[in-house]
Amino acid sequence: MIDAHAHLTHDRLRDDIDGVIDRAAAAGITRILTCGEDVASSEAAVALARRSPVVRAAVGIHPHMAATCDERSLRRLRELARQPGVVAIGEIGIDLSGRSASRADQERAFRAQVELALELDLPVCLHVRESGPVVRSVLDGMSPPQGYVHCYSEGPGEIAEWMRLGFAISFAGPVTFPKNGTLREAARLVAEDRLLIETDAPYLAPQAQRGRRNEPAFIAATYEQVASVRGVSTADLAAQVAENAASLFGDRW
Repeated sequence: MIDAHAHLTHDRLRDDIDGVIDRAAAAGITRILTCGEDVASSEAAVALARRSPVVRAAVGIHPHMAATCDERSLRRLRELARQPGVVAIGEIGIDLSGRSASRADQERAFRAQVELALELDLPVCLHVRESGPVVRSVLDGMSPPQGYVHCYSEGPGEIAEWMRLGFAISFAGPVTFPKNGTLREAARLVAEDRLLIETDAPYLAPQAQRGRRNEPAFIAATYEQVASVRGVSTADLAAQVAENAASLFGDRW
């Protein structure tokens, strides 16, 4: 199994990071992508990928931090993205929940980082919250990079639109919540070669650990739930997701 999106350098995991990685390996996790949310966490992600063979890094500025995305930050992200173990630009995107940066700052930061990904030929990790049409509109106006929508939450109605753009879709712990039938339907509809599974650790633990700090070792429940709705074995799903990640992230993965 792989974990396509986590935040291993978050302060809720940082002090226990060796234990987190050891427990993940014991649970059968062979690769974890840890994603940046600003320059500092991106630097930490690169450092962790450098010392742990299980970890790969994405570097980027989250929409919550979009106001910090300036020329200096972009220069540093460009430097980091060229380091060994870096496989993507992210987490980037647009969040219209009302708890993020201004929309103008978000759109500016998103466009700049998509351009960086295109320049470096790297896929993007997308944060899309109540913003699917807006994000797709920005991408439609550019040369869309490869990438994936992390912690998909938009329901089944937008799956075809994301696949039209060539994006993979990644599901996290909420797909296991009893009342999330629409999300499970979305997981059923994704083409098998566009499907990823993640934890978004330390956030969004699956139902059995709900309310606890999440970590990659808990990911099996998400694989099991998605396998069930798709009518395949967990082992077959894990093999397909690993193949999809290798195809998306390339030789650096």
